[in-house]
Amino acid sequence: MPRYKLTVEYDGSGFVGWQRQADGITVQQVLEEAIEAFAREQRLVEGAGRTDAGVHALGQVAHVDLRNDWEPDRVRDALNFHVKPHPVVVLAAKAVDDDFHARFSATQRGYLYRILNRRPPPAVRAGKVWWIPQPLDAAAMNAAARHLIGRHDFSTFRAANCQADSPVKTLDEIGVRPDGDEILITVRARSFLYRQVRNIAGTLKLVGEANWTPDDVRDALAAHDRGRGGPTAPPDGLYLTDVVYET
Repeated sequence: MPRYKLTVEYDGSGFVGWQRQADGITVQQVLEEAIEAFAREQRLVEGAGRTDAGVHALGQVAHVDLRNDWEPDRVRDALNFHVKPHPVVVLAAKAVDDDFHARFSATQRGYLYRILNRRPPPAVRAGKVWWIPQPLDAAAMNAAARHLIGRHDFSTFRAANCQADSPVKTLDEIGVRPDGDEILITVRARSFLYRQVRNIAGTLKLVGEANWTPDDVRDALAAHDRGRGGPTAPPDGLYLTDVVYET
């Protein structure tokens, strides 16, 4: 049975997340319904990351098995027709071996968190950024973020209802930089704990507004206690940017 790798972009504002749920519409549901409309098959779409309600994606990856051997471009275009009017777009479809798995074959995931750091609130970017009107020190936030690089027990940045077997993760990269009137936080790792990136962003915000020092972030990490971390940043500013595979 042919397997297709899908690269997907979506605005998460109107969804209750990636994964199918009983209490609202999800990205997975929209794609599965589009596949049924196109291929006349009920198929499970497996995603690389189960983004939370309100979280966006620039390069989510999923896979699906179809009975017929369709041309990949036809799969892409047909799905884009049938997902309307939802803000979901299949950027690319590619035929892959049946041992490819969108989630388990991934070697790295990249996330971006956008903070709009200006006095006026957002208009065009409403729902796409975390608006913080008071000035933030991006250099101090970046210095604090460096304490998080490497393999650590990230219990301080783990949501209470996280289902991961272990709080230990390896953060490959993290950086904070200004970009016009925004401050961008970029993070890369093989996998993340539930709400880890949002909890990191909320903690770094405390450093940016000079309520914490970079060493406070180091100490919070070492405490292995969610109560010692900063607040959870809203989902609006979070984007799954890309997923990396060996081949």
